[in-house]
Amino acid sequence: MTNRLGVFVICAFLLIGCQTKKPDSKEAVEIRDLNEIVADGKLRVLIAYSATSYFLYRGQTMGYEYELLKRLAKKLNLQLELKVSRNLDDMLDELKNGNVDLVAHGLAVTQERKEEVSFVDYLYLTKQVLVQRKPDNWRNLTLDNIKEAMIQDPIELIGDTVSVRKNSSYFKRLLNLSKEIGGDIIIDSLEGGLSTDEIIKQVVDKKIKYTVADGNLARINASHYPILDVSVPLSFSQRIAWAVRKDSPELLEATNSWIKEEKKSSDYYVIYNKYFENKRSFNRRAKSEFYSLNKNQISAYDRLIKEYAQELGWDWRLLASLVYQESQFEPNDSSWAGAKGLMQIMPSTAEELGIKDRGDPKESLRGGTAYLEELAGNFEQVKDSVQRIKFAMASYNCGYQHVKDAQNLAEIRGLDKYTWDDNVDKMILALSDPQHYNHEAVRYGYVRGAEPYDYVVQIFDRYRLYASLVE
Repeated sequence: MTNRLGVFVICAFLLIGCQTKKPDSKEAVEIRDLNEIVADGKLRVLIAYSATSYFLYRGQTMGYEYELLKRLAKKLNLQLELKVSRNLDDMLDELKNGNVDLVAHGLAVTQERKEEVSFVDYLYLTKQVLVQRKPDNWRNLTLDNIKEAMIQDPIELIGDTVSVRKNSSYFKRLLNLSKEIGGDIIIDSLEGGLSTDEIIKQVVDKKIKYTVADGNLARINASHYPILDVSVPLSFSQRIAWAVRKDSPELLEATNSWIKEEKKSSDYYVIYNKYFENKRSFNRRAKSEFYSLNKNQISAYDRLIKEYAQELGWDWRLLASLVYQESQFEPNDSSWAGAKGLMQIMPSTAEELGIKDRGDPKESLRGGTAYLEELAGNFEQVKDSVQRIKFAMASYNCGYQHVKDAQNLAEIRGLDKYTWDDNVDKMILALSDPQHYNHEAVRYGYVRGAEPYDYVVQIFDRYRLYASLVE
């Protein structure tokens, strides 16, 4: 194993590079409308890490906003660059400061916010509701007894305390509600880093007495916590939408056009129901050890992956991403070609590596990482550690000799044979074309180049997502 420290340092650099530095207050905000975004090739989006918006479940990145954003990025032919919000109260400031192009969060469209940003067409309608606990012994009480023990009308909140984030639409609603009912509601301001799901959990745990949430969020959480009551509305219907800067009218128009198309498709409503109406699915995730909001885990094999990633010199989340790409963490998974196990090892390779049981997770990871190390050793002339990892990954997918052919073609075409990105990866794609795979410099012929190309891209894309969600 060579240059392990370099691998760790550069992988860390990849993560740091994904974070956009907040400009000094004296600096002009970078103006990025659709033309500039297309030229950059990346749509920078601020998203919330929560039970419905963006999370990790059994190694798969999921979430309502996340799934819609993937569809938007595909429509605009852009790479999706996500930034996880660390403080939900600062989301619009991040947008106005130019750190992101779009805030993809369930924002209530209010007149006050419309003065700061432009909202895209609304995604759905909802009402704000009071989230409160039923009595501890509610299962033994009559419905009338339960109702007597709880708030039934907002006017009963006069003189009582409700806990919400200060810059949330819930805070503003409580202020207006106090005026409407002619009495003060005491508002307890919570830190901006708490998601609505986490605040609801505080009600469950008796850390706070009441909170406010959008009805769809409240109902799906109440399906997991039956102790909760979310039946008391505190607002009329509100539009929930994403936001862009006021100086991005082209991005606004393009996003609105996409939303209009999406609302005509059944997929749009399937995605909504998946995260806000499917109670069984929500409860299954909420109880799982491999749900990133519960534990800092990706799979059942994290311990083994960390052990062998350390020997390999990789960030363990990068190796986990490769394992997911190969088998989705299913140790008995088999391919049509005969590959098997977490690392999808072929019988001949298993024999060379001394693997007796390809379905054994430890054996598969031991052999697979040993093979990756061996492949990386073939690219010692590649000085950049991350590029060397990409060469090794591509070789793991399609075979070292095909990658070597792509390197030879790259040299002939005047490209850098020691750089994968935008150089050798182009030639691996070219090996699907007769005019290239029949070239005299190519010894091993045709390869379906899109497979190793996509393999490397998808593993690194997933790695960045894993890194944003799991320490």
